[in-house]
Amino acid sequence: MSFDDQMRDALKTFVIESLELLQDMEDGLLGLEDDPEPSERINAIFRAAHTIKGSSGLFGLDHIVAFTHVVESVLDTLRDGKLSVSPELVAILLPCCDHMIELIQAVADGNVSTNPSMTNAERQLLDGLESFLKPEPKQVVTTVQQAGEQFEASGGGVIDSGNWHLFIQFGENCLRDGMDPLSFIRYLATLGEIMSLTTFSHAMPDAESMDPESSYLGFEIVLKSDADKATIEAVFDFVRDGSYIHILPLEDKIPYYVELINSLGEDNSQLGELLLKSGVITQRELQEGLNVQQAQVPQPNTRLGEILVDQQVVQQPLVNAALEKQQQIKDNKARENQTIRVDAERLDKLIDVIGELVISGAGVNLRALQTSDSALLEATSEMMRLVEEVRDGALQLRMVAIGATFSRFQRVVRDVGKELGKDISLVITGGDTEVDKSVVEKIGDPLMHLVRNAMDHGIESAEVRAARGKSSRGELRLNAYHESGSIAIEVSDDGGGLDRDRILAKAIEKGLVQPDAKLSDQEIYSLIFEPGFSTASQISNLSGRGVGMDVVKRNVTDLRGDIEVESRPGQGSTIRIRLPLTLAIIDGFLVGVGKSSYVIPLDRVVECLELSGDLNDRDYMDLRGEVLPFIRLRNLFNIRGDQPRRPNVVVVHAAGVKTGLVVDRLIGEFQTVIKPLGKLFGHVEGLGGSTILGSGEVALILDVPVLVSAFEHKLQGNMHLAQA
Repeated sequence: MSFDDQMRDALKTFVIESLELLQDMEDGLLGLEDDPEPSERINAIFRAAHTIKGSSGLFGLDHIVAFTHVVESVLDTLRDGKLSVSPELVAILLPCCDHMIELIQAVADGNVSTNPSMTNAERQLLDGLESFLKPEPKQVVTTVQQAGEQFEASGGGVIDSGNWHLFIQFGENCLRDGMDPLSFIRYLATLGEIMSLTTFSHAMPDAESMDPESSYLGFEIVLKSDADKATIEAVFDFVRDGSYIHILPLEDKIPYYVELINSLGEDNSQLGELLLKSGVITQRELQEGLNVQQAQVPQPNTRLGEILVDQQVVQQPLVNAALEKQQQIKDNKARENQTIRVDAERLDKLIDVIGELVISGAGVNLRALQTSDSALLEATSEMMRLVEEVRDGALQLRMVAIGATFSRFQRVVRDVGKELGKDISLVITGGDTEVDKSVVEKIGDPLMHLVRNAMDHGIESAEVRAARGKSSRGELRLNAYHESGSIAIEVSDDGGGLDRDRILAKAIEKGLVQPDAKLSDQEIYSLIFEPGFSTASQISNLSGRGVGMDVVKRNVTDLRGDIEVESRPGQGSTIRIRLPLTLAIIDGFLVGVGKSSYVIPLDRVVECLELSGDLNDRDYMDLRGEVLPFIRLRNLFNIRGDQPRRPNVVVVHAAGVKTGLVVDRLIGEFQTVIKPLGKLFGHVEGLGGSTILGSGEVALILDVPVLVSAFEHKLQGNMHLAQA
C-alpha cells in the first residue's frame, strides 16, 4: 500500500471517528441542562472537542483546528467552573457542532488541501463564543521582598516572568556541613536567568538564640530556564537531606504544560507516567509519591494525584489535565478493543454467501432424506445446525442498537419545538433494542415524519394544554421492543389525540369511503396514511399538505412491515410500526398450492387448521366463536389444476387482525433467503420476494400485510358495485 493510500485510509477513519465524536458531543449538550451533576458530561464534551482538534492538526486541517480551539476554550472555561450551564450557552454550542460536522463532511468530500475562508455564519458563531470567554488583560507583577521593599510593574508592558517557581529552605546544619547556600543559588543562575529572588526570615530566631553556624533563611526564586525539572533539581542534590526544596511550573506556564500533557501519545496511560513525561515532576518525586501510597494501611486508598499535590511537587490543574488524558486514553483503547470497523460491502457480501449456503444446505438435506441413509442424515443434520449458527452469527454482525437513531431526535424535538413555540420533552425507552443496520438506515425518514407530525398536530399549545388541565410541557415518547420475531417501534404523544369524526368527514369528502360505510376506529385512523389526506386547517412549514404520512406507510410496507394507530381523545395517540429484524434471511412456513410453492413469514403465522368440506363455497369460517375471513390463494393467483379434497387454512395476523390463507398442503418450517423480484412482477400485490428451495424450485414469499389489505380493498369494491 502506497503512502497516499495510507493517508486516504487514515483520513477516512478520521472522518468517521470525528462524526461519531460530534454526535456524542451533541447528545451531551442536549442533556446538559437537565443533568444535576454535569461535571462528567462536560468533561466528555471537552474531550470530544479536544480529540477532534488534535486529530485535525495531524492532517494539517488548520481551519478546523482554529474553529475547534475557540469551542474548546469555552468548554474549558465551563469545566473550570468560571462559566455556568445555561440555555444560551447550549444554544450557541449546538450550531457549533453543526458547523464542525459541515467542516468534517467537506473533508470527506475531498476538500483537504484547501483552507476555506471564514464565512459569515462561522464569524457569527465565533463572535457568540467570544462573548462567553470575556478575556481580561493581565498585568504581570514581579516582587522582590528584600528589606521590606516591594516593586510593581506599571502595566505599560509585559515583564518576562520566567517559567519555574522554586521554594527553598536549606537545612539548619547546611553551613556546618560545609555547604554555602548562596553558592547553590549562583550555580542555579548558570542554568538560566533568575528573574526574581525573595528571601524569607520567618524561621530566624531572636538574636539571643541565634547560632551563627546555622542556616535560617528561605528563598523564593522565579527562574527562566530551558532546563528540565530534573536538571534544576540536580543542582540541590548535595543539600537535599534536611532541606525543603520544591520546584513547580510558574502559574502562567501551567496552560503550556496542560497542552503538553494533552499532546502526549497513548503509550503511557498511568497518571505518574503522564506527569513524568510532560516534565512537571521528576522520577524521584514520582517514586516518593508511590512509596507514600504503598505505605498506607491496610491498602492504598489515596490517589497518587492527591499525594503529589499534598507533597507540593505539582499543581492541581496539572493533575486534572493528566487525569483527563488518562481517561481519554482509556476510552480510546476501550473503543479499539470493543469494535472493529468493517466495510459494509464486505458484510453484505458475507450475508449473501451465507444465504447461498443456507440454500445449498437445504438441498443437501433434501437429498439425504431421499436416500434414507441414517449416517448421512446425521451428518447433514449436524451441518444444518452449524449453518444456522453461522447464519445467526452473521446477522448479529449487522445488528445495531436503535438508540443511536432515537437520540438524533433530541435535536429535532428541541429545534422544532422552538419553531412551533411549544415546550416538548422527548422520552426514549428501549434504546438498546437491536435491529438490522439496513432496517435502521431506512426507518429514519419515516420516524422523522411521525415525530414532526406529532409535535405539530398531536401536542397542543401551552394555552390549550393549561385549559385542559395538562402540564404546559408536552411529552413525546419513542419506544422500541422485540415482539415475536419482529421489532416494534412506537411514537407516542400526550396531545389531544385524533379526531375520529373529522377524519371520517374528510375521507367522505375526498371520496375515500362511502358515506354509509361502517368502519371501525382502527380503519378510520388508518385513513391518515392515504395519499393527499390531511385534516390541517392551515399549511405550515412542517405539515398540512397531506404529504408525508402516505410516504411513511409506503416506506414501512417496503420494509415488509405494517403500521397501526391507537388514539385516546384528549389523552394522546400512538403510532406503532412493526418491522422484521432483518431484511436478508427469515424463518418461513412453506405451503403448496397446485404445483407452486409459497413462503409465509413465520412470525405472521398464528396456527394451521383443516378446512371442512361444507365451507368450500364460503370465504369465512367460525374460529372458536370468532369470524375468520380467508383468502383462497388458488383463486387469487389463478392457479389451475385439481383441488385437494381437504384444503388447509393458515391463520395469519396483520395490523392486529386475523385472516386465513387457504392452501392445498402444508410443508413446514423453512429457512428462507429473500431475493428481490424483477421489474416484471413489480405490479403484483402481496409478493415480498422470492427464494430458491433445496430442490432448485423457486418459491414466492408472501407479503401478508399487503396481501390482506389488497384483498380487503377488492372486497369493498365488489360490495360497492353490487350496491350500485
